[in-house]
Amino acid sequence: MGAMMQMFSQNPAAAYRRVTLDARIAASGSADLTRICLEECEAALAHALIAFDRGQTPSREPISRAQTIMLWLASSVAPGHPLGASLKAFYGGLAAQLGGQILQPDHQRLSEIRKDVSDLLEAAG
Repeated sequence: MGAMMQMFSQNPAAAYRRVTLDARIAASGSADLTRICLEECEAALAHALIAFDRGQTPSREPISRAQTIMLWLASSVAPGHPLGASLKAFYGGLAAQLGGQILQPDHQRLSEIRKDVSDLLEAAG
C-alpha cells in the first residue's frame, strides 16, 4: 500500500488536511507560501497547547513540525529582501526556542511563541 493510501486508512482527517495543504501550496505564490507556513506553524502550536489544556504533555510531533517550518522559513528568505536579516534572525530564534521545547514543553513558553507567530501573521495582513 502506498504511503498516501496508508495515511488515508490510518487517519483520514490528517490525510485530508495534508491534501488540502498540498493543494494550497501548489496554487500559491511566495507571499502566500510564507502565510501558509505561518498558519501551519500556528496550528501545530495550537495542537500542542490543546494537549496541555487536557492535562497531557504534548507529543513531540506538533512542536517539531513548528520548528521545521521556522527553520524552512529562516533558510528561504529571499536574497535582497529589505527585512531579510531581521526575518532570518526572527525565524531562526523561534526555531531555536521550539527546539528547546521538544523534550520538555512548557505551556507558557509555547503560548508566547504562538503569540509571536500570530502577531507576525496579523502584521502580514
